[in-house]
Amino acid sequence: MAENTVNFTDAGLLADEIIERLEGNIIMATPLGLGKANHVINAIYDRVRQNQAYSLKIYTALTLTTPSATSDMEGRFLGPLKDRLYEGYCELTFAQDLQNGKLPPNVDVCEFFLAAGQWLGNATVQKNYISANYSDAGSYILEDGINLVVQMVSRRSKDSNYSLACNPDITLDLLSARESGDANFIMVGEINNTLPYMSGDAEIKRDNFEFILDGESAASALFNIPKRPVGLPEYAAGFYASGLIPDDGTLQIGIGSIGDAVAYALILRQNENETYRKVMSALHTEEEMRGLHLAPFDIGLHGMSEMFVDSFLDLMEGDVIKREVESVLVHGGFFVGPKSFYQRLNEMPEKLRQKINMTRVRFINDVHSHFEEKQKHRQNARFINNAMKATLLGSVVSDGLENGQVISGVGGQYDFVRQAFALQGARSLIMLNALRDGTVNPESNIVWNYGHTTIPRHLRDIVVTEYGAADLRGKSDADVIKGMISISDAQFHGELIKKAQENGKLSREFNPPTEWSKNTAGHIQQALSEFRGKGYLPEFPFGTDFTPVEQKLIKALDKLKPISKSKFQIIKTSWKGFRSHPDGDIRDALKRMKLDKPNSFDERSKAYLLRAVL
Repeated sequence: MAENTVNFTDAGLLADEIIERLEGNIIMATPLGLGKANHVINAIYDRVRQNQAYSLKIYTALTLTTPSATSDMEGRFLGPLKDRLYEGYCELTFAQDLQNGKLPPNVDVCEFFLAAGQWLGNATVQKNYISANYSDAGSYILEDGINLVVQMVSRRSKDSNYSLACNPDITLDLLSARESGDANFIMVGEINNTLPYMSGDAEIKRDNFEFILDGESAASALFNIPKRPVGLPEYAAGFYASGLIPDDGTLQIGIGSIGDAVAYALILRQNENETYRKVMSALHTEEEMRGLHLAPFDIGLHGMSEMFVDSFLDLMEGDVIKREVESVLVHGGFFVGPKSFYQRLNEMPEKLRQKINMTRVRFINDVHSHFEEKQKHRQNARFINNAMKATLLGSVVSDGLENGQVISGVGGQYDFVRQAFALQGARSLIMLNALRDGTVNPESNIVWNYGHTTIPRHLRDIVVTEYGAADLRGKSDADVIKGMISISDAQFHGELIKKAQENGKLSREFNPPTEWSKNTAGHIQQALSEFRGKGYLPEFPFGTDFTPVEQKLIKALDKLKPISKSKFQIIKTSWKGFRSHPDGDIRDALKRMKLDKPNSFDERSKAYLLRAVL
C-alpha cells in the first residue's frame, strides 16, 4: 500500500511522474470495458509514442471505441447519433491508432476479450489477442510482471474511501497479490464523478493508490452502449428459456437482445402471468407446457453474473430477483451499458444499491474455492450465454471463426458451463438464433461441423433457439443430433439429416416428426405478432436512446447488409424502391439520412434502396 497518496490535477504531469518512476519501461494493466482510466492512459501513450526509448505494454479487455461507419449509409446514420450519445466521452488514443494501423512499434496491446466483431481483419489486434477464461487473466498478467495498474474509480467525498465501481473484477486479485508480496506495481486511480459508487467488495481504502487524477483533467462522460431492438425470434428464444428457470434459483445472463428477451419474459411471468402463459401456449404444445416452470416467483431468484447488465435492475424492480444471499441480491464482476443504467444506479437509494455487490470475477466464475458454500448459495442455477453457432453434436461456437479470426473471446462462458456441471441442480443454457442472414439467402447457425469450438461437445447441456429448447445432457450422439435438428430451421432439416446419416450418426430410416416442419420464421411471426401488436412484446422492452425514426432505420440498415453484397439484389431492391410511394414516416427517415433530396445518381440509388427496405 502507498504511504502517501499523491493527487494530480494534470494527466500529463502524472504521466511524467509514472514514466520517471518506471524508467520508461511500462507494463500496464487496465480493466475490461468501462473502468479504463482513459486520461491517464492517453497521457502515458502520448509520451511513449513520441519517444522510442520508452516501451509500453497494455494488458486489457473489451477496449471500447465509439462506432465508426463502414459505408456511406452507416455514416449518414451514425453521424448525428455519435454527437448525441458520446458527447464528452474521452476517446482512447491507442485504440484509434489500432483502428488506423498507426500503433508505434514500442507499444503492444494485448486483449483477453474483444468488442464483438469490431477487430476482424485487424492484424495487430488479432496477433496480440490472448485466449483465456477471463477468471485466469489476472494470473497471466501477474506472470508477466506488471508494474502499473490504472483504473477509473468513484468517490463520495474527498476524505472517503474509493470504489472500483464498475470493475473490481480482476483488480481485487491484483491488489491481493501485491499485499501478499507476489506483485509490485504502482496503482493509479482516475476519479470520475459520474461513475456510480458501489460499496461492498468494490470499496477500497485510499491508501491502495500511489497516485490519483482528479478534477477537470479526469472529466469524461461514461461510455454508452445503446440497447438493440428485440426481434420476435429473440423473444421466442427468451420465452422458451424463461420456462426452464425454477423459483428459488440463481440467474446469470449476458448483454444483448436475447438476454433482454429472457429478462422481459421473466418479468411478464411474475407480473402478468395470464399473458405470459398465453405467449407460452402460442409457442409450446400442451405436452411441453407440463414440464415447464410457469408460475410467478415466490422466493425469487438471486443474480450471480460476471457481467452485471442493466436488465438485472428491471428484474429487481419486477420482483423476480429477490432472493438474498448474505444480504445481497446480485453479485457482479463488472458492468457497462446505456446511459440510463448509470443514471439509475446513481439515483438508487443507498440501501438498495448496497444489495448489489460488485466483486471478484474469480469468486463468480470459479467454484473450486469454497465449493460447499457456493453449492449452498447457488441452488438451481441457470447460466444463460449466447453463441453464434452450434453443431449437431452439441459443440458451441461463441468467440471466433474457423479461420482463426477472433470475434470476441471466451470470457466467462466456459467457466459458467463447467460450473453448471459442478453444482448440483445447475444447468447451462446456450442461446442462439437458428437463422442468420447470408449474403443472398438465410443460413443455418446449426451446422454439422465447424472448424472452431468454444464449448466442446462433452459439455453439451441445453441449447435454445427461437424454435425451442434441446436438452442434450447425458444423451447419445444420435439423440443429441435429433434434439439439435428439432430446434433448427425447417428449410435445413434435409441437409442436416443427410449429413448425420452419411457420417453414421443417424439411422437411414429416420424421418423428422411432422411438428418440426413448423420451425419457420413465418410460424414465429404468426405465433407472436398478435402479442407484439398489443404491446406485450415491445422492440425495446427496457427503453432506448434511439428516436422513433432511428428505430426504423436500424432495422432497415440491418436488412440492407446482406442485400449490399449482391449486385443482383441491389438492382432488384432499388427497382422496388423506385416504384414505391413513400409515406410520411419513410420521408422522415430519408430526411434523417439526408436522402430526401438526392442530387446525384449515387444518392438517388441509396434513396431507392432505403425506400424499399423501409
